[in-house]
Amino acid sequence: MFGGFKASKLKPQLKMAVSRFQIASNKKTAILKQQMREIAMLLSETPTPKEEKARIRAETLIREDNTIEAYEILQLECELLCERIKLIASCKECPPDLVSCVSTLIWATDRVDIVELVEVRKQFRSKYGKKFEEAALKNIDGCLNERVVAKLSVEPPSAYLVQTYLEKIAQEYDISWTPMIKLNGESAVAPMVAPVGESVPSAPGTGYGEAHTGQQHIDKDMYMPPGGGGGGPPPMAHVMPIPPPAVPDDDDEPDIFVPAAPSNRPGGGRGGGGGGGTTYDDMASLSGPTPIPFVPQPPSTNNRDDDDDNNGGNGGASYDDLAARFAALQK
Repeated sequence: MFGGFKASKLKPQLKMAVSRFQIASNKKTAILKQQMREIAMLLSETPTPKEEKARIRAETLIREDNTIEAYEILQLECELLCERIKLIASCKECPPDLVSCVSTLIWATDRVDIVELVEVRKQFRSKYGKKFEEAALKNIDGCLNERVVAKLSVEPPSAYLVQTYLEKIAQEYDISWTPMIKLNGESAVAPMVAPVGESVPSAPGTGYGEAHTGQQHIDKDMYMPPGGGGGGPPPMAHVMPIPPPAVPDDDDEPDIFVPAAPSNRPGGGRGGGGGGGTTYDDMASLSGPTPIPFVPQPPSTNNRDDDDDNNGGNGGASYDDLAARFAALQK
């Protein structure tokens, strides 16, 4: 069937996978040698070895070492399947002695950087079906190689293994190094603790770490209170209180002159007829905080005689009377 299992396609993929595993292992081994020298330099730094950074590098070293070990095992399994390709092609079911090899290669396809295993997985899925593939991915009945599963695991290594790697590196490069962290039974089995900066010096940029050390000594030991006694924290700086904003007083408001009401007088007509003079009530009706007295314009001389004739000689108040009233209001 088109797209099904083909032994002629599976065998070259297995051979190329063997070569790819070998190349990847050699490349990782060369990188590990360089990383070991870097870890040795971290442990040999003075005055304080950078142990925390060296532990992180050692964890990476262990993970790469485990990957190389898994590559070696997967390489052997590919070589075995390549030699038994005829047996695989002739049998409908997977031979019992090859179930672990086939299942481990299917499981490791997504966990290693070997592109040839993708095609190998497709060929085995076409040969044995999807149920066989799912059983391999879920490790049903323990069909996978336990050593490969452990080496490709994402779990971090134990603190004891990390410290053992550091001791081996220090011994190989002839470095006098003593671990800062002492491991007991529980801490040795558990993963490495997170770094807290114990190996990081003070003021690493300028190198003035002694200044920070002296400041800490002054803060803790050399401070003496004014009244004597033991050491203690330095006094807090005195903070001047900030007064609240001033609230304006009612007495500070400017005085506004309000003229007094004039005494009641008879009508303002010159002839006593209660003509059209302006009174205090009329001025109080004006808008605004302070009443502004009404000052009429002086009558025109041209129309004065006509007004007198129209009013019967007893017209409104004259200009002099209004000016006199205004002067009385201002008193």
